[in-house]
Amino acid sequence: MAYVISDKCTRCGSCMGVCPQEAISEGPERYVIDPEKCVDCGLCESECPVEAISAG
Repeated sequence: MAYVISDKCTRCGSCMGVCPQEAISEGPERYVIDPEKCVDCGLCESECPVEAISAG
């Protein structure tokens, strides 16, 4: 199951830089994770400074 980004996202971009699959992109209100590309590595979750990312 892919990770998801909540509305706590501040659009800092920290998660984008660590995603090995380039599954994270900038959405209209927050960053979003493409579930087709996400391999559940969890790197983005540990990198998020506001804890906006969790397992979906």
